[in-house]
Amino acid sequence: MAHMNDRSQSDDTLLEAPLPSEKTPPDHVGVLIAALLMALGGWLGLYYLVTTSLPRVGPRWIFFVLLHIAVTGTVLPFVRYLNVRFTPVERELPPGGVIVRQSVWIGLFVITCAWLQIPRVLSWPIAFFLALIFIVIEIFLRSRELSHDNRP
Repeated sequence: MAHMNDRSQSDDTLLEAPLPSEKTPPDHVGVLIAALLMALGGWLGLYYLVTTSLPRVGPRWIFFVLLHIAVTGTVLPFVRYLNVRFTPVERELPPGGVIVRQSVWIGLFVITCAWLQIPRVLSWPIAFFLALIFIVIEIFLRSRELSHDNRP
């Protein structure tokens, strides 16, 4: 019975100790607030632009800028979730700048696909290889960051 009591006490201390991944870093909070503002501003701006202007050169560039802001702000919480979910427990979470950069890559992919769709040259193989290019660039950048962090 005493052994059982000791086990329950050790379980209680394990439950009270916070895991390193439970605490949200302050830069992630700022990134999530910025994502909310970007998504709202981008989608509202896109709605206003599409409903009130003709598709000429100036509004077309504004469309791409607003689409990039809207998509980046929208995918940022999902990218953060994936980074938190798949980062090993013994490693610290990636900084907010990495999460923003990965979200910007996704936004850049979407606006590039939208731009290629204007002359109707976008196809599945082109979209696949374009996505592959962005993924390879991000893997290269992230592996360099991690190798510099591991140096003594």
